[in-house]
Amino acid sequence: MCGIVGIVSQSAVNQPIYNALTLLQHRGQDAAGIITIDDENRFRLRKSNGLVNDVFRQEHMLRLQGNAGVGHVRYPTAGSSSVSEAQPFYVNSPYGLTLVHNGNLTNSEELKEKLFNLARRHVNTNSDSEILLNILAYHLDKTEHPHLSAKDIFDAIKATHRDIEGGYACIAMIIGQGMVAFRDPHGIRPLVLGKRVDENGFTEYMFASESVALDIVGFEMVRDVLPGEAIYVTFDGQLFAQQCANNPILSPCIFEYVYFARPDSYIDGVSVYAARVHMGERLGEKIAREWQDLDIDVVIPIPETSNDIALRIAHCLNKPYRQGFVKNRYVGRTFIMPGQTQRVSAVRHKLNTISSEFKDKNVLLVDDSIVRGTTSKQIVDMARAAGAKKIYFASAAPEIRYPNVYGIDMPTKNELIAHGRTVEEIAELIGVDKLIFQDLEALTSAIQQENQAIKFFDCSVFTGEYVTGTVSESYLNNIALQRSDAAKRKREKDATNLEIHNER
Repeated sequence: MCGIVGIVSQSAVNQPIYNALTLLQHRGQDAAGIITIDDENRFRLRKSNGLVNDVFRQEHMLRLQGNAGVGHVRYPTAGSSSVSEAQPFYVNSPYGLTLVHNGNLTNSEELKEKLFNLARRHVNTNSDSEILLNILAYHLDKTEHPHLSAKDIFDAIKATHRDIEGGYACIAMIIGQGMVAFRDPHGIRPLVLGKRVDENGFTEYMFASESVALDIVGFEMVRDVLPGEAIYVTFDGQLFAQQCANNPILSPCIFEYVYFARPDSYIDGVSVYAARVHMGERLGEKIAREWQDLDIDVVIPIPETSNDIALRIAHCLNKPYRQGFVKNRYVGRTFIMPGQTQRVSAVRHKLNTISSEFKDKNVLLVDDSIVRGTTSKQIVDMARAAGAKKIYFASAAPEIRYPNVYGIDMPTKNELIAHGRTVEEIAELIGVDKLIFQDLEALTSAIQQENQAIKFFDCSVFTGEYVTGTVSESYLNNIALQRSDAAKRKREKDATNLEIHNER
């Protein structure tokens, strides 16, 4: 999961893009980048590892001149967390082309071979985003006119859709031409369009991963980019839109609503906040139905995604709702940290207990999901140490048993605590007296309650059924080898050694 932003304006875009990226920081904490086009039609780029406010200093912002630009916050699922793989990427041919990407391609190796064999294009990193950029560049290079028409753009996007597989939301910018945003044919990864009119009557356009990024810079939400659709905005403000995929079917990633997106965002016509409230109602009803014999004294959320869910559960059960954990807001989201060692270390720095809310009580802890289980176990241990008599645990999502291949860091089933285990076995491993999971049908209906037009979701982490239909067992085995925590540690060590060598 990454966050992407693009703005076409008649005034400087460096500050609006920066502000928008700070609102999307929850989608990626590993690296950040902004690229603009200046008055001389040159790219101005700044990217580095770190949070947005660490990567961009005053001297960087001053150099990011121009009235059009794109930005990115990175959460690494492919490649490594090396600064060389931070986005945006750009190529000089054709025209000068840059791209930011949220998602993951599932046929990267085949695409890399195609690029070399057909176009002699070299890919310099292990990032699938650089591959995607070069595929788009390859198709744009086939156009016969020096100035691209909307048709030329859409034809290149159509060809790109035919080549690439997986989940992706992208924003590309072409020097001397305009900006184009496009989304995969299933709409797995989110992307929205916004606009505002400046004091001179010029209509400015903005693309972003979530609607909340539009709000902070004063853009009005227009609509979601449709699955398979491309929207092209010229630098003089003309907008064109066209469906560029065959048989698009909206199947958004259900985990966006469970965990990733901010509660104040709207994705595919769904209020994330309202969807989580409905999740709490359904889970509360299940607990009341199946745990009638349990003596629950208090309901406590594991902050912050589950706060609204836990509040509704407490209401359904007619039990007190309490904040039993205090969150250190200067520690990032533990799930999207790049390695298990960092995730484990961060939990203790991130949360502290209010002992009076646990002492001598039977506590129902509520979380949005259980992925690897190590974080859940640490939190349960903290609750025990604070004096809880019994600990019950409720997950707003079903058991996560399968890898995600569309841009979420759940790459190997052996790292998922629910894979091959019963609920009772999971409960024993994380150390709780009782464990309950949301039913998948209840989860999907909670989101559909906000938008009945969504008929399908990507629920592959729960079911093992991948909506693109192109994910093989050999591919899953390959990414397990490449993206396990052990493999990440090795890549980071190799990258560090290389940087030390280069400095010498």
